[in-house]
Amino acid sequence: MKSSLAALFAAAILALAGPAVAADDAACQTIRMSDPGWSDITSTNALAGVVLSALGYKQDVKSLSVPIGYGALKSGDLDVFLGNWMPAQQHFRDDLDKANAVEVLARNLEGAKFTLAVPSYVAEAGVKDFKDLAPNTKKFKGKIYGIESGAPANQNLQKMIAADDFGLKGWSVVESGEQAMLAQVKRAQKSDDWIVFLAWAPHPMNNQFDITYLSGGDAYFGPNYGGAEVYTLARTGWSEKCPNAAAFFRNLKFTVEMENDMMALIADEDPSAAAKSYLRQHADVLDGWLAGVTTFSGEPGLPAVQKSLGL
Repeated sequence: MKSSLAALFAAAILALAGPAVAADDAACQTIRMSDPGWSDITSTNALAGVVLSALGYKQDVKSLSVPIGYGALKSGDLDVFLGNWMPAQQHFRDDLDKANAVEVLARNLEGAKFTLAVPSYVAEAGVKDFKDLAPNTKKFKGKIYGIESGAPANQNLQKMIAADDFGLKGWSVVESGEQAMLAQVKRAQKSDDWIVFLAWAPHPMNNQFDITYLSGGDAYFGPNYGGAEVYTLARTGWSEKCPNAAAFFRNLKFTVEMENDMMALIADEDPSAAAKSYLRQHADVLDGWLAGVTTFSGEPGLPAVQKSLGL
């Protein structure tokens, strides 16, 4: 009996000393994500990608509009999305929840906001609320500058116009990508032209331009100037199959300041390089992100990421 117990004890010691077994299915090594072309999601995807690569995973980011990205989650063609802005995307969440298509892994950002804004010289001239737009239709040329076609925020604006709320019937939403919209804002400010556009924080636009967020849009963007929270979604069943990767995404949290800094960095360099630079300067965030997380092969995660970053 004693020899049998000794043998079992020795076997246990050898097992502990040997290589750990990966917790995730082999199919989990590639993690499919999406980017709707927003700087904040490009930044958070880049931060996640640097860590995932150091852990032995492969990040596959597809450029997809918000509606198509959610459709890909629903069909199982994407695994994780870091950009579920709420309540602006409530319609999409309702559809996904009804189909039991996604799982909420984490609230990755608090303190965000998202509504209409104007240059501060326009606010100083009296435009501080949604109701102040219609009396100045000519100066605004009856246009609101939005983001990419199909974005929920654009849809909200179009509903507002169709309902003739705030007397905006006849106005139009100019749909374009984030960068094209901001280029239009830059052009307008150079000549002190009037412009109203979608604005949000976190985003470097808040440092790049002197802007004022408009009050009064609670019915369409929510209170507190479209106060928002951002959630991480995974397709249903993914976290069960990929518990280690899911643990990382549950831990992955950001701040408005962090994203502002990252978005400023990616304006000047490759997103992956910017993420590495940021993490080398703010290595303390890794402790929380990697708590209880291993590499894909089952080794401790934090030392592996620190080594990859040269920390």
